[in-house]
Amino acid sequence: MRIILASNSPRRKDLLEQIGIKFEIMPSDIDEDLDALEGTIYEKLEQLAFMKAKHIAEKVREGLVIGADTVVVIDDVILGKPVDEEDAYKMLTLLNGRTHQVITGISIIDAEINEYKTDHIVTSVEFNNMSEEEIRSYIKSKEPLGKAGAYAIQGLGAIFVAHIAGDYFNIVGLPINALNKMLLGFGYKVL
Repeated sequence: MRIILASNSPRRKDLLEQIGIKFEIMPSDIDEDLDALEGTIYEKLEQLAFMKAKHIAEKVREGLVIGADTVVVIDDVILGKPVDEEDAYKMLTLLNGRTHQVITGISIIDAEINEYKTDHIVTSVEFNNMSEEEIRSYIKSKEPLGKAGAYAIQGLGAIFVAHIAGDYFNIVGLPINALNKMLLGFGYKVL
């Protein structure tokens, strides 16, 4: 069965390769403005993931299209990707020594029959207390740029993580366990 990832994320690509799925990449270029959507943050992420998958599903005749979107949330504030180093500093300072949630909306559409499944996954992440010097040094590594919440748990950012509760892969950008269950619902078996 044809699998299409509606994302250009290198992390999502790596995770699908890690579990042996053969897939194509067709990035969706829809507007990712969560503020324009209605509902809770969970509903907004599910809507956005669905919109990404639908955008690509409408272009292909068959296959399972995977759409996903991940954000970091603390104090009801959504932390997307930092716009610059100062924005990354503000985000990391906010996360410093505290627990936040990583939420991913995920949607799969069978393009041939227009059937879909949508869900969201929440993982809690506790950060150590970081010194000003550690935060500035981490930002100088450039890793925080382009990452939701200004860190990468699969990279150098791992040194700040004291504890996680939930799916580690969700923090990386694609909740593998939930994805597998959703794919099984369409008759696609990873193993």
